[in-house]
Amino acid sequence: MPDADAISDAVRTHYAAAARAVSTCCPVPKGVGPCGPEVYGADRYDAVDLAGLPAEAVAASIGCANPVAVAELHPGETVLDLGSGGGIDVLLSARRVGPTGRAFGVDMTDEMLELARANQERAGVDNAEFLGGRIEDVPLPDATVDVIVSNCVINLSPDKPAVFAEAHRLLRPGGRLAVADVVADAPVDDADRADLASWTDCIAGAITRLAYRSMLEGVGFVAVSIDDSHPVADGFSSVIVRAVKPDAGIARR
Repeated sequence: MPDADAISDAVRTHYAAAARAVSTCCPVPKGVGPCGPEVYGADRYDAVDLAGLPAEAVAASIGCANPVAVAELHPGETVLDLGSGGGIDVLLSARRVGPTGRAFGVDMTDEMLELARANQERAGVDNAEFLGGRIEDVPLPDATVDVIVSNCVINLSPDKPAVFAEAHRLLRPGGRLAVADVVADAPVDDADRADLASWTDCIAGAITRLAYRSMLEGVGFVAVSIDDSHPVADGFSSVIVRAVKPDAGIARR
């Protein structure tokens, strides 16, 4: 497997190109995601969700489902999107938590952050903020958020246990995780793991459902569920993963 810095650099370069394409009024370039928009992108959202969003936020969507739709957000909650890209899930979250709530997005790609902040301005959203940083090391204090969402980003991380530990740190007791991601039906072979293009296409970094559950439970999450959404490639599926950080009333398994 390439080292972590090489993977991160490849991912950053790939998604920076996607952000520049949207910012210059062009379609997201072919190769961002191995399949078409019915597998990755805005087609995974309901028309009601997309209504009123900036066209650039919709065009920049490269996720594999709609995690906000299953996050059960409530007015007044604080939400964090890991790997917020062009900002679509942050804007949707901000809408759902209302003016008394807040939505944060974190992304390591400067071009995506610039696009997301422009989309926030276009949308006239005041209760959102986009932060520069890695999903393994988010610049927010402990127990800051009620809900964490993410859309087809965790598979891109070369250190998933660090991502899950960081999510656990950031959530308040009783806080919820609701993410869309790509998982593999079987462990990915060494040839795919070595291919940086396969990493940026959300394939090489995919782990199995069992490994996903084990890593989440290993850092302290409970009530883990993994539900299939749709196939994304032969042997790979989009899933919705939910989990809870225990509070005093939830016994840890």
